[in-house]
Amino acid sequence: MWYHGKDGAEAPVEEKRKAKEARVRNGKAHAALVYDGAECVGWCQFGPVAELPRIHNQRAYAKGDHPLPDWRITCFFSGKGYRGNGVARTALQGAVEQIKALGGGVIEGYPEDIEGRKATPAFLFNGALHMFDRLGFERSRKIGKHKWVVTLAV
Repeated sequence: MWYHGKDGAEAPVEEKRKAKEARVRNGKAHAALVYDGAECVGWCQFGPVAELPRIHNQRAYAKGDHPLPDWRITCFFSGKGYRGNGVARTALQGAVEQIKALGGGVIEGYPEDIEGRKATPAFLFNGALHMFDRLGFERSRKIGKHKWVVTLAV
């Protein structure tokens, strides 16, 4: 069983961990990991649309006639004490490199625009817009008050 979003919200944490570990071990989940020595301090989740079928702001995302990407970048994590130190940027760079190695294609991300407003790094699970901008992603369309769809072809 795979738990995603609200699915399985009531499932025990240990059951969710085992399900996630099985997906990783079976090659059904992708992530770029960032280490400080032997400690994993952050990561960026990515995968093809079939692996990551749902995103936040799905209703706004579905408006219009837009082709689906080959790859999605959907989630970031930077450990406490490492936020604001480039971990997410390094993870994003790693994800793009892995996608290139897997054959490339169109990559889509769903970052938040935090320009001119206070945003808690712990809640930027889709990444910050300026980080994607700096890596050459192009802004495609807004799907929320501060949320964008950005794309990059590799």
